[in-house]
Amino acid sequence: MTHPSLAVIARYADREAALDEVTAWSVEVHLESCADCRSLMAGYATDDTRALLDRIAVGVDRGIATGPAPAPRRRWAPARHRWLVWHLVPWLTMTVAVLACAALLQAVQPAFPSLVALLAPVAPLPGVAVAWSRRHDPAWELIAGTPRSGLAMLLRRTAAVLAVVVPALALASSHTGVSLAVTLLPCLAFTAATIAVGAYAGVRRAAVVLGAAWTLAVILPTVVTADMPVVLQPGSSLGWVLLTLALCGFAAIQAPTFRRLSSRN
Repeated sequence: MTHPSLAVIARYADREAALDEVTAWSVEVHLESCADCRSLMAGYATDDTRALLDRIAVGVDRGIATGPAPAPRRRWAPARHRWLVWHLVPWLTMTVAVLACAALLQAVQPAFPSLVALLAPVAPLPGVAVAWSRRHDPAWELIAGTPRSGLAMLLRRTAAVLAVVVPALALASSHTGVSLAVTLLPCLAFTAATIAVGAYAGVRRAAVVLGAAWTLAVILPTVVTADMPVVLQPGSSLGWVLLTLALCGFAAIQAPTFRRLSSRN
């Protein structure tokens, strides 16, 4: 166990000292499980603070003794909040339905460029946008203020989205004869791009911008010309792989951005 230094504890105890959010959260998490550091922390308390804490302790003990029994804790609730937001369900349902319609249209018009391949890059974007959005998660501020939030939580929720979208894409591709590389690699690349750009503009805005850009630059021209774009040809797989790896590395570098309460999500 790594203990915070005396200087960090002193700065944490001093209300006037400037301490970044990540360090403050790490100290709070450590104090929960380390009695020695709590004792050091108590040494920086003033007499007024100790008197206030004593009064609070007496009031809390009285409230516990006279209040109702605590509600049973649901063991699955923390995991559910880390991995899934219930507001994702309608968006994922819509995504699967759209891919099913694309596969059906492809079966009806086999000569037309594959709609499944055209929609694959933007298929996960609605779910990723909702996964890390204060507008769609009622507990966003509470969760975003915890030490275990940030990029790790965003990746967990993104994995939950991909767990639905990727099998749907694979199933649609198998029924339309489209190469899995042409569908899954652009899907992963745009997912990584949403997270990378989201470090600056917010995940929701990044998903909207990338989805609109792909629609205007690729989907609409393909529908008009009926020619599959070069970026979705089988020979483009290596480029998508390299792009995905580069975007993943960039997103990892920007991880601290997702731990700010001032995030533009």
